Amino acid sequence: MTKPWKPGRYDLIDLRVFAAVAQNGTVLAAASQCHLAPSSVSQRITQLEQSLGVQLFERHARGLRLTSAGQVMLAHVHRCTATLEQMHADLAPYATGVHGHVTVLANSNAIASFLPSDMKSFLLDHPHVRVSLQERLSMEIEQEVLQGRAELGIVARSHAIPELDWTRYRQDELVLIASPGHLFMQPLLTTGDKPSAVRFAQCLDHPFVCLPEGSAIHTFVMNQARQLGRQLDVRVRVAGYPAVIDMVAAGVGLGVVPRTMVRDASVQILTLDEPWAVRSLYLCRHPERPLSPYGDLLFNHLKNVGSKH
Repeated sequence: MTKPWKPGRYDLIDLRVFAAVAQNGTVLAAASQCHLAPSSVSQRITQLEQSLGVQLFERHARGLRLTSAGQVMLAHVHRCTATLEQMHADLAPYATGVHGHVTVLANSNAIASFLPSDMKSFLLDHPHVRVSLQERLSMEIEQEVLQGRAELGIVARSHAIPELDWTRYRQDELVLIASPGHLFMQPLLTTGDKPSAVRFAQCLDHPFVCLPEGSAIHTFVMNQARQLGRQLDVRVRVAGYPAVIDMVAAGVGLGVVPRTMVRDASVQILTLDEPWAVRSLYLCRHPERPLSPYGDLLFNHLKNVGSKH
């Protein structure tokens, strides 16, 4: 019976030397890059191969070339190095006085509409805290919080996962925006009354300006069209709500955005006469995983701010 393979010992310097040799193709160039003697580089590569039990390089007259095993090794070394660099970047603020870090996942509506001002007021009171705020779809946020990969989530639905604790945060409304001169507006204006509300199905014969594919709000609106047996005709994708509004104002297409984002008088705002257009945002957290001290402070801050609106 063969014994299970166990790698020997090696360190980070060995991995950096290995990567330098793979990059440069010669021991001499790698030694110069690593500020080591060529003999030390050769010795480390030999010991690394012996430790791993595989040949990492083919030696030839012009230098060294990675073997198949060496190519696999290099891919892992790059990932390890990137992880270490990220670790150093994450730890660096603590050396300058940072006291805590909170990971928050939120949908695009919350990030664009409410969180800028709410985060500002929190961080003014707690300048030594760092917040990692990332956009996700609501269903992804719930799973991340459930599995402990984020302390807090902000989603556009509640109690979808009963294992989580839910607290109402804010309420916003999705509206249709159009250029006053857009073809869609012409029949609405012929009545002489200023149009105020439309059904979503009325809009689907016209092209739209949308956020990138995969963004939370784009996915949500596409699904609403699909439930009507239709598809959204996406003429242009842009990176954020301000760009959507600018494109719509220029007559490129229609848009669906949170009402709180529209501060431009050059577009016509129409209420979407749909039950899904008014959306409440909820904070979610795992009831059996205590929040960090600053996670708890942020949760209570957002809850209190939301209760005032």
